[in-house]
Amino acid sequence: MVLLNRPKSLTELVTSDLRDRIVGGEFELGGQLSEARIAKDLGVSRTPVREAINRLEMEGLLIVEPQRGSFVFNLEPEELAKLCDARTCLETAALRQAILSDPEALAAALEASIDKMTAAREDGNDAAYLAEDTVFHQSFFDHADNRFLNDAFQTIALKMAALRNRLGRHNDHMEKSYQEHILITKAARDRDVETALSLLACHIDRKEGSYWNAATEKPAGHGRKPSAPPPGAT
Repeated sequence: MVLLNRPKSLTELVTSDLRDRIVGGEFELGGQLSEARIAKDLGVSRTPVREAINRLEMEGLLIVEPQRGSFVFNLEPEELAKLCDARTCLETAALRQAILSDPEALAAALEASIDKMTAAREDGNDAAYLAEDTVFHQSFFDHADNRFLNDAFQTIALKMAALRNRLGRHNDHMEKSYQEHILITKAARDRDVETALSLLACHIDRKEGSYWNAATEKPAGHGRKPSAPPPGAT
């Protein structure tokens, strides 16, 4: 039986476009979206835009407030810390299981990501580096042989990718992140579970230094000023 690819609907196309733009950092955290402007930019009616917004609200990337409009998600400092805690729990569990159940394939996937990260760093392509960073961490779940872990991770994966792309491309931070990825990969290749988990926990949960201070600093005044991303967005 030959399966035919079903053409994507306008709603699916608009959803994909908006998702990519939110995750990629085009819209500020907490920023308001204009249905009319998006519809005009994409050359569609407001109906598929409205349906796309509803889907992205279900994914947690948008917040829709009656009588006010649609806003890109934002997190208070306390929520940023809790997100890092949840991510630590899920990723360490996945990495442990992946090393135990599929070590060769995991190591190969991580090494492939390191190669692409290295090339991106050499080219000065921060966007490509950060995109591969997301792939690196997803590899833990791809090789953990536990779809329930992956399902749980997907509830925060898009938020993490969006935060990661708002790091500001700070060279010192990205270099430290890059070196930590290399060390995690080596530990995974050596099947050194405890070292890999320790490195990963520190990589995600660094609650000290300028990046954590910036992430947990309350913004002055009121309104929807976006918070800085957490150090765990690596």
